[in-house]
Amino acid sequence: MAGSVLTIRLNLAKRRNDFLDRLVYLGLRVLSMAVHSWGVGASLELAKALGTCIYVIDKKHRDRATANLRRSFPDLNEKQLRRMAHESMQHMCMLGVEFLFTPRLVRIDTWSRYVSVANFAETMRLMLKKNQSLIMVTAHYGSWEILGYTMATLGFPTSSVARPLDNPYINEFVFGLRKRNGQMLIDKKGATGEVTDLLDRHGIVSFIADQNAGSKGMFVDFFGRKASTYKSIALLAMHYEVPVIIGYVRRRKEPFRFQCAAQDIIYPADWKEERDPLRYITQRYTKAIEDMVREDPAQYLWVHRRWKSRPKGEEPEAYD
Repeated sequence: MAGSVLTIRLNLAKRRNDFLDRLVYLGLRVLSMAVHSWGVGASLELAKALGTCIYVIDKKHRDRATANLRRSFPDLNEKQLRRMAHESMQHMCMLGVEFLFTPRLVRIDTWSRYVSVANFAETMRLMLKKNQSLIMVTAHYGSWEILGYTMATLGFPTSSVARPLDNPYINEFVFGLRKRNGQMLIDKKGATGEVTDLLDRHGIVSFIADQNAGSKGMFVDFFGRKASTYKSIALLAMHYEVPVIIGYVRRRKEPFRFQCAAQDIIYPADWKEERDPLRYITQRYTKAIEDMVREDPAQYLWVHRRWKSRPKGEEPEAYD
């Protein structure tokens, strides 16, 4: 009886308000129409203004971003840290505008106007290689949505592992934009079967690899602190003996202009002689993410709780 009551309560807790979901979706579609009528430049300026409002009003996330930055850059003064947290929230809002404009602006005949590539020749060679599976890794940095879209536009569709959005109508809209040019999306829940099937068929699988992995993750160094990191990327690379490419799309100063680059490539030969290849791969791609973030820290999503989980015996960080 108690079990039945608990099940009912859990089901009620999970039940969403359909009217509210539809209302929020309608608001998103109206906003989408508005930004397209305003143009990309004006819309990005409004996004920056919205980011400023969030920074001023949302004390919880402002303090979290500043605390993460303070621990990661102990040599910076408080004014520099707060400026960086402010800019990080602006970049977060700009991402939404860029996502809406990407299908309209980034096409096979126009992509080079907006995206420049650097240090990408070896990545392209690997992607063109026959009978070659690949794992691509990025982070919540820059305009990460542009990376997969540009690759698919150039004829290299990747399959990205992602968690569906809670609002089913917004989820359908957002995932539809992602799929428009051939991107494939794999539900993060139960993704193992689809991911292994793709790698068996010499596909390209991409991950955003900087989320907190919880108590079961592997703790590796990230900005001088231990951060729980998913083991699955390294386990897949070891099992299939495939390269791991760590890349990013960084915003440039001009509106809707980006630089796409590979930060590092980890080859199977690199870990063959390592005593602990699982830790080696996980630490190396995490270090690559840290290195690319250090180039322009304001473009990183500092509001997420990357260091929420702590190694056994270590106290949780105060801001959590």
